[in-house]
Amino acid sequence: MKMMQSAEEKLLTSGYTTDGILRALRGERIGTLFHRDAHLWLPVKDISARQMAVAARNASRHLQGLSSDDRKKILHDVANALEANEDLIRVENEADVCVAQQIGIPKSMISRLTLKPGKVSALAKSIQMLADMDDPIGQVQKRTELADGLILEKTTCPLGVLLIVFESRPDALVQIASLAIRSGNGLLLKGGKEAVRTNAILHKVITEALPESVGKKLIGLVTSRDEIPDLLKLDDVIDIVIPRGSNKLVSEIKESTKIPVLSHADGVCHVYVDKAANLDMAKQIIVDAKTDYPAACNAMETLLVHEELVKSGGLDELILALQTAGVKLYGGPKVTDLRNIPSANNLHYEYSSMACTLEIVKDVNAAIAHIHEHGSAHTDCIVTEDIDAANVFLHQLDSAAVFHNASTRFCDGARFGLGAEVGISTSRIHARGPVGVEGLLTTRWLLRGHGHIVDGDHGVTFNHKELPSDVELEHFMGGKIANGTVNASHHDVHGNHANGI
Repeated sequence: MKMMQSAEEKLLTSGYTTDGILRALRGERIGTLFHRDAHLWLPVKDISARQMAVAARNASRHLQGLSSDDRKKILHDVANALEANEDLIRVENEADVCVAQQIGIPKSMISRLTLKPGKVSALAKSIQMLADMDDPIGQVQKRTELADGLILEKTTCPLGVLLIVFESRPDALVQIASLAIRSGNGLLLKGGKEAVRTNAILHKVITEALPESVGKKLIGLVTSRDEIPDLLKLDDVIDIVIPRGSNKLVSEIKESTKIPVLSHADGVCHVYVDKAANLDMAKQIIVDAKTDYPAACNAMETLLVHEELVKSGGLDELILALQTAGVKLYGGPKVTDLRNIPSANNLHYEYSSMACTLEIVKDVNAAIAHIHEHGSAHTDCIVTEDIDAANVFLHQLDSAAVFHNASTRFCDGARFGLGAEVGISTSRIHARGPVGVEGLLTTRWLLRGHGHIVDGDHGVTFNHKELPSDVELEHFMGGKIANGTVNASHHDVHGNHANGI
């Protein structure tokens, strides 16, 4: 053990490091420092974390000040930059994959880590699609005339600064960054150490495509896990945390911050095959839901089968389809009593591999009860030709995404037409399901008057008349809906001057 001591301070660090004292004084979380004025100090990394978050917020305000066309151009520039640097990105990704294989990282994580051929181009296309969508910022959701000439609008606006902590999947960095740009938010990213090279090159390519009027600090890349606790304390600067990773990661973050957390902990997705299912359709759906991408959070982890399919032989057909596709089956209590299938240790289990749980249920209501007890409220599907049974499942199952006769793998931001997704949320507050641009927005109220005062509610006569939100604001100014002549406002819905920002 090493000790540095003076009349005012003591520092204890490990003797196994040659620079322990210097590293501790620089603010690294090693050793123990005792000082009479310690309560007046801020650790160096707290300042660094705060500076990064404040810089992202300031840059986001510059981004919001741009025109919609300028923000679109930024996204197209990012997409072009990714395609132009695809070979370099692939080289760095292959290096990450090689290291991951050498140290024995699970295959499911390596699958998420790998950028397969064509992936970068696909990401670029999704960004271009996102760029060409309607501008999400400043959309009027509701317009009300509170009183004569007093117009209130509810409009969309960015959340502010996002902190995203994600594991394994470097493609998530691209999706999240593009969504942050489109929605006008600042962004802080912390990826897993297994993707350190890929994340670094992706961050470099994206930020270098940003114009000087916005600045590279719009998107900050956190490189040390030690900085996460400091960032989670910044509830006055960071507006939302979105963890993408294991149940453990999500739980740790929720327990460590006052910042709102948007997340899902598990992806225990179910497919229920009803007695009225088309078996050929059912086989296609369950094989796709399990094998298309077994490591994905929207992959099927439990197959529920109506008990009448046991008697009709339908159960055996479904089992054969999965086993032929290479899926390992584990049975619930009712299955293991009937078939020679190993027992599942846990009915709430996310395999993230070519394996799933199989169980028999009495009917659609029993399937719903099973999912409510053992599922994760992520994505669940019913396969049936019985519309009544389908409607019961669709309306009574409390999951973020509920499907009829469609693979659970469709639960995805790009497939939903959102352009990309920052993640999938099972929260019941704010966004739920695939979180695209809309999930990264909040609202604010804009009120325009002509010298109106409250005066104890004697100075105004309220009428609370709903006005069309898709008509230009100028048509309502001056206290009345105009019939060709308007008292034109000098500001558009964004608060920008009509002749330019």
